[in-house]
Amino acid sequence: MSDILLENKELLCRLILKSAQADALKKAVFSKPADKGVKKTVMTPRVISGRVMLQAEVFHTDNKATHENIELDSSQRIAEYIDGYLQINLITTAGDCEYKLSQSGKSVVIGGLKLERELSAEKSFARVQIGGNNKSKRYILSGDEPFLVYLGVSDKNGRVYDKKQAKFRQINRFLELIRDIEKHLPEGELRVCDLCCGKSYLSFAVYHYFAVMQGRKVKMTGMDLKPDVIEYCSKVAEHLGFEGLEFICGDIRAYQPEEHVNLVISLHACDIATDIVLEKATDVCADVILSTPCCHHDMNKKLDCDALSFVGKHSMLRQKLCDAVTDALRLKLLEAKGYDVTALELIDPEETPKNILLRGIRKKSFDTNGEAAKRAMSEYIEAYAYLTGGKTPEFM
Repeated sequence: MSDILLENKELLCRLILKSAQADALKKAVFSKPADKGVKKTVMTPRVISGRVMLQAEVFHTDNKATHENIELDSSQRIAEYIDGYLQINLITTAGDCEYKLSQSGKSVVIGGLKLERELSAEKSFARVQIGGNNKSKRYILSGDEPFLVYLGVSDKNGRVYDKKQAKFRQINRFLELIRDIEKHLPEGELRVCDLCCGKSYLSFAVYHYFAVMQGRKVKMTGMDLKPDVIEYCSKVAEHLGFEGLEFICGDIRAYQPEEHVNLVISLHACDIATDIVLEKATDVCADVILSTPCCHHDMNKKLDCDALSFVGKHSMLRQKLCDAVTDALRLKLLEAKGYDVTALELIDPEETPKNILLRGIRKKSFDTNGEAAKRAMSEYIEAYAYLTGGKTPEFM
C-alpha cells in the first residue's frame, strides 16, 4: 500500500470518527463495494443504551440489510470498512468530503483537509440531533430503518412522512420505556410476545431494538385475529430478514407459548382485549408487561354507582371516569398477581388521548396465595362491585 493511499485512508477514518464525536456527522455513504453481494453501507450516529455509537447498515443485493454498532474510538473497524469500498461520501454539518480509490490504487480525499480544519477549529456549526430533527430530543430511531420504510412511516430516504410524525414519536417513546425495563430482563435469548399486535409497528420496533441495535438473540411472536394483517406482517418480517420474528393468526386466550415469556407488549388492544392480554401475560408469568389500553366501553356500560351518579350525568366526565377506574382496576389486579405496577404517559396527550401505558414488573419472590395477594385481590373485587352495583369481575 502506497504512503498516499495509507494517509488518505487514515484521514478519512479520522474525519468519520471526529465528526461523529463532535455531533457533526449526518452520514457516511460507502459505495462501489468490492463485495458483489453488497450494494452499499451507510453509517449514521445512533444513541444505543444511552451512548452515541456509529451504526453501519449494510444493504445487500438480496434486498436485506444487516447492522453493526461501532464504538466511536474504534478506528480499526472503520478502517476495515473503508478497505472494502472505492467511494465514500462523508456528509457533516461542518462540510462534506469525498474519498475515491481507482482500480489502479490511486486515492484522493476531496475536501478532506478543509473539513478537518473546520472540525478542529473552535467554530460554531450545527449539531446533529441524533435520531431525529427535534433539537430537544434524541430519538432512538432515526427514520431510515428498513422496517419503518416498509410500514409506511418514512420514505426510502429516511424522511418520516408528515402524517406519521406522531406514530414515529410514539414508537421511539415506547422504545425508551423498553430501555428502562431492560434491567429486569434476563441475559441470553429473549422471549417476547406482542399480543393483539395489529399492524405490528411495535413488534418490528422492539425486535429491531433488541436483535439489530443490541445484537441479542430474540424469539418474538406477534398474534392477532386478522388473517390479512398477519399475512402482511409475516411477509415484511421475511423481507427484512427478521428470522426470530413470527406472526400467528389466532385467539390469544388459546395461545400457549412453549418457552417462558420474558416480555409481553400490547398497543391499543380495544376495550376488554386489553384485559385478555393482561390475563394471558399473568398466566404465563411474564417478567415484564407493557400495555397501552384503547377505549373503555365495558365499564361505561356497567357503571352503576349511586355515589358517583352526579358524574355519570355528564357523558364526557363519565367516560373519563370509566377510563381512569378501568386502568386502576387493571393495575390492582396485576398487583394481586405479583407485579410492581405503574401507570405512565406514553406520548403527549395532545397527539392522542390514548396515552396511558400500564407497566407491570414481576416480583422475584411473591406468594400469590399470601396475605398481600389476598388483600390486593379483595380490594380489586370490592372496588369493582362498588362501581358496577355489585357485579363480579370477569377477569380475576
